[in-house]
Amino acid sequence: MTNTQLVQLIDRIACHRDRQAFALLFDHFAPKVKAFLRRRNVSPALADDVTQEAMLTVWRRAEKFDASKAAASTWIFTIARNLHIDHFRKAARSSRLDEHDPYLKPAAEPQPDDLVSRSEDVETVSEALSVLPDEQRLVLELAFTEGLSHASVANRLSLPLGTVKSRIRLAMNKLREVLGERE
Repeated sequence: MTNTQLVQLIDRIACHRDRQAFALLFDHFAPKVKAFLRRRNVSPALADDVTQEAMLTVWRRAEKFDASKAAASTWIFTIARNLHIDHFRKAARSSRLDEHDPYLKPAAEPQPDDLVSRSEDVETVSEALSVLPDEQRLVLELAFTEGLSHASVANRLSLPLGTVKSRIRLAMNKLREVLGERE
């Protein structure tokens, strides 16, 4: 097929979403693109995937083809090359994960004595919270239990932001005092 014929097929795809034109273009280029990728030491499975992806990109972006800038074959092979590079980079990024990284390991199941200790900690903190004035305890609960920002707490309670910050600071100081006495 000549470049003029290939350009006409791409134009038919771009203008009319002509499936017959795409089938002709696919039949012409898919084996060549796959062979090109195989010569680049791409596995057969990945070569198939990249070829399919490249041809799908031709279908989706046919209207972006500019015959004055490149031949149809150059455009299609450039798409395939770029997709192969993208796959290569993606594989390189995923292979950099350190399987021994502690963040990738699931947390160990807590031991029974840890559960008891946590339970005691919860009781201690609950008792300490009960000592706080209601307005201080409320801002702490909204900030730490519900995870609201200071501004969100201020909006919810219709209070100035400075008041919320002061109440949280006072409550935290009081909790330090109370919990420090219990140690």
